[in-house]
Amino acid sequence: MKPLDGFRVLDLTRFLSGPYCTMVLAELGADVVKVEQPVTGDDSRRLAPKVNGESYPFGMPNRSKRSASLDLKDPRGRDAFLRMAARADLVIENFRPGVVKRLGIDYDSLREINPALLYCSISGFGQTGPYRDRPGFDIMAQGAVGFMRMTGHPEGRPTKVGIAINDIAAGATAIYSILAAELNRRATGEGDYIDISLVDAGLAWTVWESGAYFGSGEEPAPTGTRHRRSTPYQAYRTADGYVTIGANNDRLWRRLVLDALERPAWLEDERFATLTARMEHIDELQEEIEEVTATRTTAEWIKILDRAGVPGGPVLTYAEALDDPHVTARGMISEVEHPIIGPMRTISPPAKFGSAEFGIQGPAPWLGQHTRDVLADAGLSEDEIEALYAERVAFDEHPELHGK
Repeated sequence: MKPLDGFRVLDLTRFLSGPYCTMVLAELGADVVKVEQPVTGDDSRRLAPKVNGESYPFGMPNRSKRSASLDLKDPRGRDAFLRMAARADLVIENFRPGVVKRLGIDYDSLREINPALLYCSISGFGQTGPYRDRPGFDIMAQGAVGFMRMTGHPEGRPTKVGIAINDIAAGATAIYSILAAELNRRATGEGDYIDISLVDAGLAWTVWESGAYFGSGEEPAPTGTRHRRSTPYQAYRTADGYVTIGANNDRLWRRLVLDALERPAWLEDERFATLTARMEHIDELQEEIEEVTATRTTAEWIKILDRAGVPGGPVLTYAEALDDPHVTARGMISEVEHPIIGPMRTISPPAKFGSAEFGIQGPAPWLGQHTRDVLADAGLSEDEIEALYAERVAFDEHPELHGK
């Protein structure tokens, strides 16, 4: 049995933050119905690369779900959605504030027909505050919380984190918030409203940075691969690339100096004798270490560091990371059969449970693949469903593929 078996979700989200959240809920057992506008659907369906007309990037965070395509601007589409919402446990959306109210599918409207409903809104800046109406994607949120001023190398241009970190932070925040609200609902029978902001979610992850700022007024600046509080803790040049070394306490420092780098004199060197001194002379320390590490390959240094008991590792490309034998052994790459794309590889769920089921439930749906089934589940008759299709209020991009 999956943890969220029987939990019914109507997913009105697009792009990444909301879809990431509902992907995880689906793989914990929830029945997630992705509600998309006819013809175009989720904006991320347009992202390249595409295989047989289907977006591969869309397929990653939208697997394990069903798709129902309805025109919510049409009163008949809205009424059909309300009938679906009356049976749902959660509605999640990431429209700009005010849009769902104009459509009549906001929390206040839906809880009149379903008082126990959970409702989650994800937006760039949240539902309150002076920026509530400002549109915002991940890069705006990264800029707004200071990430682009603390990432990259000193004196460089503002740099975006390599992944959509605020999107994923918001999605992860939504996941645990929804699960907490569901636990409360099971205890009290009461629904709730959850307001998630990409800015708030990202800012909440600045745990050490906020500690330094509130404690001393220090603003985090770009440090390349260096740690702001400890050294050696960064990537160092080798004969054929880079190796990461994390000797960030005195015990590991001694192991690194004596057993790995074989430079015992550094223990007596005033520049490196204490962590405070090492931080004050971090440029000199890097230069000294790289004089040694540049003499051997990354693979050689990893073996040496492992023997010495010092944390270290390679600096891989993404392709190398996906092909790493440890990643393979951990089962982090899965393959699913998509009805249009065919076999496609995807990243597996990361948590390994002892007994609870948590896994991919199937490929991402084509646009409107499950519209008919979802409407029938909501109690619409066959005649009502056919009328919605006839008026283009309901949509199925590939009706010819059913039954194949």
